Amino acid sequence: MTMPATATRADDIVIEMSDVYAAYHGDISVLNGLSLKVRRGVVTGIIGPNGAGKSTALKTMYGFLTPSRGEIRLRGELVNGRSPSEMVARGVSFVPQNRSLFNDLSVEDNLRLGCWHFRRDKPRVQQALDRVYEMFPVLREKRADLAGTMSGGQQRFLELGRSLVLEPEIVLLDEPTAMIAPRLSRELYDFIAGLPEHGITVVLVDQNVRQCAAVSDHIYVLDLGATRAEGSRETFGDDQQLREMIQEWLDYQID
Repeated sequence: MTMPATATRADDIVIEMSDVYAAYHGDISVLNGLSLKVRRGVVTGIIGPNGAGKSTALKTMYGFLTPSRGEIRLRGELVNGRSPSEMVARGVSFVPQNRSLFNDLSVEDNLRLGCWHFRRDKPRVQQALDRVYEMFPVLREKRADLAGTMSGGQQRFLELGRSLVLEPEIVLLDEPTAMIAPRLSRELYDFIAGLPEHGITVVLVDQNVRQCAAVSDHIYVLDLGATRAEGSRETFGDDQQLREMIQEWLDYQID
């Protein structure tokens, strides 16, 4: 399937992956020539069947994996081999699919851990906390509660809030609504859709194809570790096309 790409200026591109190959154990290749571009100030969605390399694409962007071939550029700078901590310093945050909270610590202590890089700057820490509490009032209400006692949706809000205390320019989200109640999922998608209004670029990996298409400005479809198709939200607006694509994924499982 070929879909028209949205025209972009070079200075609009904040992340670019060019012909990227990556593997977990040397000989188990997951990304096989992946190329994609993330534009500034929009939500870029990445969808595809199980095993297509979606989560691996995010982990490679963030430095958990180093490409064996190809290039990753952040605002034009080559960042192959940069560590996640170096990516944080460059304004990129990552919210993984699996829970990453300290369940035996309070909500506020989890947020304070996100402020570790500037922990000695107490006014800045307080400003960061206040900003997150304004975004997520439920976290303010539960700030003294242990993180492990909250619902799955509330924990997801906490993880997202912790990623935002550093005021990142780019947020990478991996399956943010997995195993979350539908009502909270809708709230989370609404929040994600509004992040570009705060100057935050979003890269969203999601199995919920329709919701991803609804909140993303540009969408990439991955298959076998490479880009199968890409297009704007309008390109993916035909529900029949989405149904056919989903059915194809259900018929082709590579778990």
